[in-house]
Amino acid sequence: MIKLRILGIDLGSRFVKVALMENGKIVEKFKVSTVKFYKEYCRYEKKLLVDFKRLGIDKFDVGVSTGYGRNNVDIENFKIINELKAHAYGAIYQTGLKNFILLDVGGQDVKVIRVEKGILTDLELNDKCAASCGRFLENMAKILEVSLDELSSFYENPVELNSTCAVFSESELIGKIAEGVPFERLCAGVNFSLYNRLRPLLTKFKGRTLLLSGGVAKNKALLEYLKRDYDEVKVLDNPEYNGAFGCCFYAIKSKGGLK
Repeated sequence: MIKLRILGIDLGSRFVKVALMENGKIVEKFKVSTVKFYKEYCRYEKKLLVDFKRLGIDKFDVGVSTGYGRNNVDIENFKIINELKAHAYGAIYQTGLKNFILLDVGGQDVKVIRVEKGILTDLELNDKCAASCGRFLENMAKILEVSLDELSSFYENPVELNSTCAVFSESELIGKIAEGVPFERLCAGVNFSLYNRLRPLLTKFKGRTLLLSGGVAKNKALLEYLKRDYDEVKVLDNPEYNGAFGCCFYAIKSKGGLK
């Protein structure tokens, strides 16, 4: 194992995730809101210049970044890798598996990746519609005046929500509340609605093992629904940091050949 101090940064739509790896092991991880990261720790001069000392990172040998939009993640002296590669490497690092389907549901996008023998062989993306992402759950939780954790615990007897648009779904949910539908069924309906929107993306990704990453991986109801479609469904130990971990592991796999 190459002895490097590696900094991996995943610049997401809601949070920037930072991971520091030493000798092949993650020794530090933290996240900061994306807006705060750009406002308080960065300036832009053709490339993104980050004040790492202010961020709490004293030194590192190699930096790798990934995330939303090339210019937004083009950190000075960092190697950029695309999100798909970062998340595939992250899942391999966290599980040791070489054959799996990875479903990453973030705040504003969804990625489905097939990895075979450690190589990314197929993918599907949805970054156009919020109805299949974490932002949808956040908005619906606000309407129901419930935490995301409590919302995610309900999956039995879901009320039917037919709207395919996140905005119209909010109006439909309010209508169901007015009809007197029980709270538990409303929460389950929101979770099942998310699952229904993810199913078309997963149709061509059949396999025994499905791994979940991203903030929505913590949704207990989604996990229960997905168990119907796969022999084994696992939530990564650090689902939100998977992209940042993948950046670090990429550097190790590249053996320092970052050009």
